Amino acid sequence: MMTLPEEIYSNMYMIKIPIPKNPLKATNSYIIKDKNRNLVIDTGIHQNETIDIMRMGLKELDVDLEETDFFITHIHSDHLDLALNLAPNSSKIFFNKPDTNDLARCKTWNDELHNIAAICGFPESRLQKTIERYAWDRYLGLDPNRFTILKEGDKLDFGGFHFKCIETPGHSRGHMCLYEPGKKILIAGDHILDDITPNISLFSYKENPLRDYLQSLDKVFNLDIELVLPGHRGFIKDCNRRIQELKNHHRIRIDEILSELENNRKDAFHIASKITWDMKCDSWELSPMHQKLFASLETIAHLKYLEEEGLIQKEIEEKKLLFSLKE
Repeated sequence: MMTLPEEIYSNMYMIKIPIPKNPLKATNSYIIKDKNRNLVIDTGIHQNETIDIMRMGLKELDVDLEETDFFITHIHSDHLDLALNLAPNSSKIFFNKPDTNDLARCKTWNDELHNIAAICGFPESRLQKTIERYAWDRYLGLDPNRFTILKEGDKLDFGGFHFKCIETPGHSRGHMCLYEPGKKILIAGDHILDDITPNISLFSYKENPLRDYLQSLDKVFNLDIELVLPGHRGFIKDCNRRIQELKNHHRIRIDEILSELENNRKDAFHIASKITWDMKCDSWELSPMHQKLFASLETIAHLKYLEEEGLIQKEIEEKKLLFSLKE
């Protein structure tokens, strides 16, 4: 299915890159034309169909890949993958340091996912088969030097746009947005989405991604923004309203977790089974195991946040983390 480029501003366009069999539906790829060098922001997953759609869209815009650089908001495949296959050697791929470091250690990802899922209480009999669907082999051997690393406050000037890099960790360790103060635009990746909530999962108990995410929302709240261009779905015109909605979503989830812990100690998997989720299936029992896995990882992210806030405590029992209300 061909999706024509949509003009957003003078010199700025969007191409929707499909994500087949995924509720996200498509990745919003933003293209900025410039007489010197063009910029593509996020690119979508790597499939024959998506490559064809991207190439046809760029051809429609008369964008030459040899004269084009790329900016990737974060590590996830529906934003990064196609850039690795489209970008010629002459192109820069702008990226962030924490996610680059994660790519460099991708050969251990499945082991780390196994370990954190196990301490969540995910059923051991189903764990290995569930994890096997997540193959990270495509990143093995990727040279980190392929990326041009950006940090907080760095600037990108393309097509009359003057972007400032804003570090917004939470959805990934290194998630980065682009802010255009003159035009009051935020290119938000998966930091702020409209009718869905970004996934905030914990992959190492040394970290606190929900705390990072909430702090990143507060950081963006203080910017003067009239239009948010997200990585998926529709544009957002009232950024601060949406931020308040996202924060309220996590407050509701925290209340559900605290209520579930009133009676007994529980692990993240069992707590996740009692939380209200927006799933296609009518019940937790009928949900696919991969959905249960990521629900558990989201739940333990909230549990880690609550522990550090001093509201709950954890114990280790038979290599699982059990949580209870703070005495």
